[in-house]
Amino acid sequence: MYVNVIIFFLVILVVNHTYEADSNPFEVREHSLTRPYPTVFSTSNSYWRLTGSTIATDRYIRLTSDAQSKAGGLWSSIPVNYPDWEIHVQFRVFGEGVGYFGDGFVIWYARDPNVDGPVFGYKDYFHGLAIVMDTYGNYVGPREHVYPYISAIVNNGSLHYDHDRDGIDINISGCESSFRGLTTDTVVAIRYENNRLTVSTDTEGTNTWTPCFTINKIHLPTNYYFGFTAATGQLSDNHDIISVRTYRLDSNEQRQEENRNHIVPSGPIPMVSQANVTMSQITSWSALKIFFYTILMILICITGLASFFYMKHYRYRKPRFY
Repeated sequence: MYVNVIIFFLVILVVNHTYEADSNPFEVREHSLTRPYPTVFSTSNSYWRLTGSTIATDRYIRLTSDAQSKAGGLWSSIPVNYPDWEIHVQFRVFGEGVGYFGDGFVIWYARDPNVDGPVFGYKDYFHGLAIVMDTYGNYVGPREHVYPYISAIVNNGSLHYDHDRDGIDINISGCESSFRGLTTDTVVAIRYENNRLTVSTDTEGTNTWTPCFTINKIHLPTNYYFGFTAATGQLSDNHDIISVRTYRLDSNEQRQEENRNHIVPSGPIPMVSQANVTMSQITSWSALKIFFYTILMILICITGLASFFYMKHYRYRKPRFY
């Protein structure tokens, strides 16, 4: 009898635990990834694919090890068919390098999965969204931020990522974030809702989000894929993905019924272009002011000369009484 009672309570505990684990109706299992990893990749019907140098252990999925000339990727095998989503990526970037290490990794929402290339292990001229977790600055010119640096890129297949310039020509926003070399894992939250992109981080493991940036007017289609890639060159680091949790957000009726498959990815003007536009406006205004000042000085000179000659002429014609 006591054995039956114990078994009954064990069954209740298991059922309750299972219910609690599945109690979140918004999490999308097909686009989430947690331990144990070996069971995830043990079948051909897995929701995720490993590429390149990526290895899966019981504790992490390592895109690249701390060795030169490595490139790896982790890609979802099922496209995202809902318009609004939020993805939480738990990761760790570390290595033996002090002062020189790199290069970082990228969180993708892209059209073409499982493709190798020069952009942190993925193809150039891509279609979709890239959240670049960059740990080393290659650009030797002046810049307004330090590394590590998180930036966003939206590409319709026409933009080239210049690795030597850290993609500054096509970055649309970014923030500094000291996520490398920490003893705790970092979590980055990427939220796309109603054409607004919001990125936040938790680098201290306190479940407290630190805002990174928010961008409006981001247009992304459905049926793209989530992915993660990293690459090392002369510099190297360990780039580990610990977990991925994806949530489907409530969308209004219009967005749910809208056919978003053929939307061309687009976003605001890149930051460098904005700076160039501002500088152009400043330069144009400065040139306009110089022009008006020049005209004003010419008018003043003409007026002064005219007054001088008039007074001189008037003095000579003035009648004398002596």
